[in-house]
Amino acid sequence: MSAAHQPACSEPDLRAGSALPQTLAGFRIGVTSDRRSEELISAFRRRGAEVMHAPALRIAPLTESVSLQQDTYKVIDVKPDYAIITTAYGMRRWVEAADTYGVWSELRDVLERATILVRGPKARGAVRASGLDDDGAAEDERTDTVLDMLIQRDIAGKTVVLQLHGMADHGHIRRLEDAGARVVTVMPYTWARPAEDNALLRMIDAVIERQLDVLTFTAAPAVEAFLGVARQYRKHEELVEALKTDVICAGVGGVTVAPLTEIGIETVIPDRWRLGAMIKKVCDHLERHHALRLQTQYGPVELRGVQLTIPEVSEAPVRLAPGPLALLRALVEAEGSVLSREHLLEKVRYCDSGHALEMWVSRLRRAIPADLIQTVVKRGYRIKV
Repeated sequence: MSAAHQPACSEPDLRAGSALPQTLAGFRIGVTSDRRSEELISAFRRRGAEVMHAPALRIAPLTESVSLQQDTYKVIDVKPDYAIITTAYGMRRWVEAADTYGVWSELRDVLERATILVRGPKARGAVRASGLDDDGAAEDERTDTVLDMLIQRDIAGKTVVLQLHGMADHGHIRRLEDAGARVVTVMPYTWARPAEDNALLRMIDAVIERQLDVLTFTAAPAVEAFLGVARQYRKHEELVEALKTDVICAGVGGVTVAPLTEIGIETVIPDRWRLGAMIKKVCDHLERHHALRLQTQYGPVELRGVQLTIPEVSEAPVRLAPGPLALLRALVEAEGSVLSREHLLEKVRYCDSGHALEMWVSRLRRAIPADLIQTVVKRGYRIKV
């Protein structure tokens, strides 16, 4: 047995275009993001994946917020010594808001005189697009690292503007205040829970029931919200168990998946913390570790997600139900070795009796050439290779 050797997908530019190699055909992917979700969903679908979408949180710009307007005026009044820009989206929304209030030129002037530090390349790009320049960025794109860079400069008695990324982070504020700085916060957008939890609950159930192969995240607050909904509806334990065993978690970067890492869930993240790089990483990971191929008496068979293809029998893939699919995956991974009924009952999820096992074998034989699954008397079952 080996991973199917098809070309791995290149990092996409996320723009709609011509058809792409169906490197994700048969795989089911959950998308939890709000902003840029259409691009992400399109990129997965163009590669053949089935996509389930349920935003864990929605981004709400605060352009018309009285508090943002007041905070913007305050920044202009205090003339900060330093400014920390954490997100490109936040910087763009802040510029738009200041322009709406008619004070962008005044805000730009005070920020021009301040030392600006940014969390990463995207925030730097937004700062420069606004006509400003920064004085340094965190190599690992973490806010804590930006704070380290700033605190090393001796900020006692200085005023620091901190652009928040959707919620107040009291730990970061406290670090700056403990270093002697006066902190002024600005929140150009916030995270909001969807009006109803129905879509999220359906996705949580899909993970628990192993109806998804991959679950993707693009922001740490969305991870925390997703886990929080599972806790609220008493599904957290089952969800975490599924994510630790059968369903792959993918994130756009290390900061995003930190809440998952903290509870022992392994994740797939790209070297470059970008949306396109995450898509490529998901493609490559599924191709290398979850696309199974075995040479059998019917020629090569390939199992990709929920789809089984036997080219010498039919070019059309066969879609399998969760139970028979789990059974077939175990048999393909055994590469023709006999697996005992006891072993299969232990290995195959939700197969809790000999009768259930026989039923799943019967369903498999109706879906594929019947003699591909061989019964070995008094021993178990095998794939005929």
